[in-house]
Amino acid sequence: MAYAKHVRLAMIEDILTKLKTKSGKLTIEESFELSSVCAKYLNDKNELKNDEARRIIIHVLDGWVCLPCETVQIWTDLVESVGFYPYIHRHDNDMKLISLSDQARANYHLSSYLPVALHSEQKKVSEWLLAGKNMVVSAPTSFGKSLLIEELVASRKYKNIIIIQPTLALLDETRLKLKKYSDFYKIIVRTSQETSKDKGNLFLLTAERVMEYSPLPKIDLLIVDEFYKMSLRRIDERATTLNNAFLKIVSSSNTQFYLLGPNIDDITPEFKEKYSALFYRTTFSLVDCNVIDVSSQFNHSLSDRKQEEEKLPVLFKLLDSLRDSQTLIYCSSPARARRFAKKYFEHLQEGNVSPDRMPPLVEWINKNISPSWSLSSELTYGIAFHDGSLQKHIANSVIRYFNAGQLRCVFCTSTIIEGVNTSAKNVVLFDGKKASSFIDYFDYSNIKGRSGRLMEHYVGNIYNFVTTPPQERIVIDIPFIEQDSAILTDEILINIPQENIKPQVSDRYNKLCNMPEDLMQIIKTNGVSVNGQMSIYYALQRDITVHQQLISWTQMPSWDALMYVLSLAENNLFNFQDRHGVLSVKQLVRYLNLYRKHKNIMAIVSDIYQSRLSKIKDQTSVRKRQCLDDAIETTFHIYRHWFQFTVPKALRVVDSLQRYVCEQNHMKAGSYSFYVQQLENDFVPERLSILLEYGIPSSTIIAIQSLIPQGINDDDLVEYIKSHKEELSRSLMQYEIERLEYSL
Repeated sequence: MAYAKHVRLAMIEDILTKLKTKSGKLTIEESFELSSVCAKYLNDKNELKNDEARRIIIHVLDGWVCLPCETVQIWTDLVESVGFYPYIHRHDNDMKLISLSDQARANYHLSSYLPVALHSEQKKVSEWLLAGKNMVVSAPTSFGKSLLIEELVASRKYKNIIIIQPTLALLDETRLKLKKYSDFYKIIVRTSQETSKDKGNLFLLTAERVMEYSPLPKIDLLIVDEFYKMSLRRIDERATTLNNAFLKIVSSSNTQFYLLGPNIDDITPEFKEKYSALFYRTTFSLVDCNVIDVSSQFNHSLSDRKQEEEKLPVLFKLLDSLRDSQTLIYCSSPARARRFAKKYFEHLQEGNVSPDRMPPLVEWINKNISPSWSLSSELTYGIAFHDGSLQKHIANSVIRYFNAGQLRCVFCTSTIIEGVNTSAKNVVLFDGKKASSFIDYFDYSNIKGRSGRLMEHYVGNIYNFVTTPPQERIVIDIPFIEQDSAILTDEILINIPQENIKPQVSDRYNKLCNMPEDLMQIIKTNGVSVNGQMSIYYALQRDITVHQQLISWTQMPSWDALMYVLSLAENNLFNFQDRHGVLSVKQLVRYLNLYRKHKNIMAIVSDIYQSRLSKIKDQTSVRKRQCLDDAIETTFHIYRHWFQFTVPKALRVVDSLQRYVCEQNHMKAGSYSFYVQQLENDFVPERLSILLEYGIPSSTIIAIQSLIPQGINDDDLVEYIKSHKEELSRSLMQYEIERLEYSL
């Protein structure tokens, strides 16, 4: 009996292999055999058997042309029975629903607000959400959780909606998807935009910007994407801010929420009880992933450099074989992603492969950065890298080219895994770390989930060059609910309403609140280190009478003023432990002044390049190019980490505290806001700075600024550019025209 079962399972695998390789049509007998196994698994109460049935159906859909016509109707019925209505809706010429009951169910799964069909699990979640239920949804990457966001917006049931996502790239992707609803919602992407009284407001913000936006109107719906980042046990640097953003919104009004993320087994029980929230976990997916393990080929006891020497030839051979499909290669750091992209480019050159494409971005790079930057050459071979240091418009274009099939492979870090949606057929897990820490099964599942894509690829592939982490149960803690004294930060604790404070942290809470109410409100709003802010406050009180000119400045700071303020912030708000291209406050101020003087980060590239080049004795062309690559990488990192995030945040915090100290001492306060805005806005005019949020290069904005009327508001600005596109395009490169058309 066991032998017969084993033989049958082996035969099923043979049939599936035939489907996967598309090596000829299945026989009628093979198709019937596979369908009977599938039907049996679907009738089993075992969830794993149900998953296996869906997996079989996905592979049948992928190899639909291999089915004998006599069995097409059987498989159509099975596709309907598992609730894969998007595929039925998409292939209505090939898949005919015969019975009225099947047709009725298919029609029931059509969205009431979008021209799409929902799969059965989506429909279930959609009905709960539209009924006003607070929901925490854990589902695979390919579930289509973000489609439900659009359905909620399209329903127009909610006047004010906040969508919090972890990266600006994801938020911009969401903006592009939802801009079609601008007749009903004002889309707000930054804190300086005022709300609309005439229509609804759709806030697309990071958690940091939620904390900075004031005042918020009553929020009817809060959506938090990648909500697992609230956990303090997963050590995410923005967990504190995300918790405080949630508290700020939900504590002030009766706000419905939808929290979504992948591969989570449960959340804090008390959170579910407090907010009457439904935690819904599903493994339902419309795509499958083939796992191909190649890790056994390598000696993992070797050093990283020795392992590279073993693994890179295997990787390059694999990428050569995958030339007809798109591949993401996961690397542990930006430096490794860039190095491996360059090495693969050199591998293709050595193999006499010729460049076969010329994305418009190449021309822009050659003019505005350098034709010697490796990315320029790599793009012509369909290669790119992607990490958090790239300028926003470049990173966005890399993903757009990749999704459009114009790039074959992208060497990436965790930013592409967590930060954007891609249509990759293949994912290569080349490294087993995220920065210096080993990835766990949760990270692995997220990386794996990027292979295949709903409505793009039925089946994806992940190639494991490292050992798969052991599977473990993932329970996400909600810190402001659990209030675990061992890990709860003061920055979250001080934002918890007093009536919700638990005994184990009450003493800490009382000590934190032992300060003037108006000072405490400033510290809560800033949302960064409480101890750090108090240290800055005491220093300002100590120095205000002696160094007022260094503290209460307005417009542009002097060298000494910037040194003073950032020295206050060092070790209180940031440190140089991880460097990020800068080693000291003095060096940071020097780079800031270079940037302010030239209004272009290429001045810093040149400065770093010349400095490093002077230390190279034998200056070969190869070494010069490598030196330039390193200078560009360092500068981009300085720009994104320091100029766009850390320094503006630090200046805002010190600014709020100096205003308070000056008021206490009856002195005229300074205002750092102009300089902060200039820094964040690439020194482009404030009236046009919204275009930076939309992913328009600063070079484009500067080129068209004289052609745009003064006094135009953000909404009218977009319409003006659209209606005067031909006139504005005369002074632009093809890439810049492309960015305007795509982003607006």
